[in-house]
Amino acid sequence: MSEMSKYHIKQTDKETLRNWFYLMTLGRAIDNKAPNYLKQAIGWSYHAPFAGHDGIQLAIGQIFDKNTDHLFPYYRDMLTAISAGLTATETILNGISKATDVAGGGRHMSNHFAKPEWNIHNVSSCTGNHTLHAVGVGRAMKRYNHKGVSISSQGESSVSEGYVYEAINGASNEKLPVLFVFQDNGYGISVPKKDQTANRKVANNFTGLKNLKIFHCNGKDVFDSMNVMTEAKQWIIENQMPAIVQANCIRMHSHSNSDRHELYRDEHERNYVMEYDPLAKYRRLLVRYERFTEDELLDIEAQVKEEVKKAHKEAMAAPDPDPGSIFDFVLPEPYPASKYPEGLHQYEGEPKKLIEGINETLKAEFRHNPDTYIWGQDIAHKEKGGIFNVSKGMQQEFGIDRVFNAPIAEDFIMGTANGMSRFSDKIRIVVEGAEFADYFWPAMEQYIDSSHDYWRSNGAFTPNVTIRLASGGYIGGGLYHSQNIEGALASIPGVRIVYPSYADDAAGLLRTSMRSRGMTLFLEPKALYNDPVASSPVPDDFEVPFGKAKIRLAGTDLSIVTYGNTTHMCMDVAKKLEETDGIHAEVIDLRSLVPLDEETILASVKKTGKVLIVHEDKVFGGFGGEVASIINEKAFEWLDGPVKRIGSTFTPVGFNRILEKAILPNVDKIYASALELIAF
Repeated sequence: MSEMSKYHIKQTDKETLRNWFYLMTLGRAIDNKAPNYLKQAIGWSYHAPFAGHDGIQLAIGQIFDKNTDHLFPYYRDMLTAISAGLTATETILNGISKATDVAGGGRHMSNHFAKPEWNIHNVSSCTGNHTLHAVGVGRAMKRYNHKGVSISSQGESSVSEGYVYEAINGASNEKLPVLFVFQDNGYGISVPKKDQTANRKVANNFTGLKNLKIFHCNGKDVFDSMNVMTEAKQWIIENQMPAIVQANCIRMHSHSNSDRHELYRDEHERNYVMEYDPLAKYRRLLVRYERFTEDELLDIEAQVKEEVKKAHKEAMAAPDPDPGSIFDFVLPEPYPASKYPEGLHQYEGEPKKLIEGINETLKAEFRHNPDTYIWGQDIAHKEKGGIFNVSKGMQQEFGIDRVFNAPIAEDFIMGTANGMSRFSDKIRIVVEGAEFADYFWPAMEQYIDSSHDYWRSNGAFTPNVTIRLASGGYIGGGLYHSQNIEGALASIPGVRIVYPSYADDAAGLLRTSMRSRGMTLFLEPKALYNDPVASSPVPDDFEVPFGKAKIRLAGTDLSIVTYGNTTHMCMDVAKKLEETDGIHAEVIDLRSLVPLDEETILASVKKTGKVLIVHEDKVFGGFGGEVASIINEKAFEWLDGPVKRIGSTFTPVGFNRILEKAILPNVDKIYASALELIAF
């Protein structure tokens, strides 16, 4: 440790000591006051007191530099946020969920402190998930030669989460400048640490990882915390590797205002932790070593009291959130994609396979924007580019810094994408979220978190990420290789979902996704990657807007609404209906599920009076149910029959081809249903 980083009661200048006491006293005053807001029905319905963590939280905030660092605090980090620069008013505004709360305008839970303009990030309530975001920021710092530190602060119990292990393993593997702080108070709500892990110090769970240094400190002691945090940050900057600081703390009160610690802590323990109050200890030291007189400290405490009173008045006078604002910041405005308006341009050229359209568009967009990155499992090794070779040749052209393999850890893939995009809004990220869409489920925690980042931060941050997934069946893949997931995910706001079925649409929608702000789920029907039926000419600059369906075949007798693999089946059925039965079916390829082109669907229904919805996913719970509901609600008077749906059976998709055929929709099933509906 350098001489500059050695803090001691005798050597530290008086102004610094005063500032620390002021911050600690201010934090404790608000910490003690917070439960009263709930009692008065004003707000702060969730409060996790930090008392007992004072030393380490003061130190985290003091070593944080808003100009170079990024800070990811957790819900107990009130003093961390105040020490980092949040005012008393900003802290209370968050607690009582006012519209002017800088963390998110009252959209997020109280006690989730943030200031995005200072790189103090708005994190979710899912404990420890921001560890992955901190790693993503650290990756960006390394890529852009930025000399700062990404700090993740969390409780020791969150370290039990699998994605925390993924984060720390990834940071050590990639040698990233990330500081993980474990504030260990011995409890996860009421669960003692012994029920979480065998090691007395949870940081020791990571001693086997290479490129990682572990520090320990007394989180109750101001000077030990300041010295160790300063040393850890300095070590990270000098070595460009991650570090853990294990801070031993105490929790003086209950976990939160909905918890009663007297139910699981005996009186002796409760008295013990109160005796080890870090603020009281620091105050005694200042007087004992004659750095401050009692009167001087009383003056500081009086100043804090007045500041809290003033902050309370300001916060109470602040406006409440406007209920009319709930639809603001669900999704950012996308790239306009206006080059090829419907029907204005005809394009010619050699047909390309769907896989070629995606591969060539990825490369073109990487040339267009040098701040574009892609990673995933098995996507960048020699001549291989993923299990289906969609990213073939990309690492050779764009290098390992922009195109690289990820661990087999879907949550890590998603979480670090969210984090890396936090570093700069110019960054665009494409991830192959899993080798098959069915394997994406471990990433759902990060998918959910990312889906509401833009909304809960009141528009301050949106993850600019395109998630590519090879979806669907008809390949004899069976479980984890042939299922559809769009129906399950369409109910989650904050993500666009597109599902092309032709090469040109795949290229155009991918370009729009990669140029847009916000998150897009890009589902690729893998059975069509090399199928000539999905081939089409693809202009070099082709783009397709979100929320615009395409009428593949015009008709007057029946509307067939579809997307993905079944689009081509529906085209075959429509041709058969015309040739065999004299029925003119209109085939609508949705292409974009979220947002959905209701206008095109409803216009077709009004024209034909009968609707058949066809998709590969299960009928029960599938996306077609939402389409049918919209039609029933908004076009019922034009219907001449029930809205009929065709999809897979309410079973998993089996491996044996005989089982797969029995489960998935096909031309015969669609044709039979169309005839039934026409005859109604």
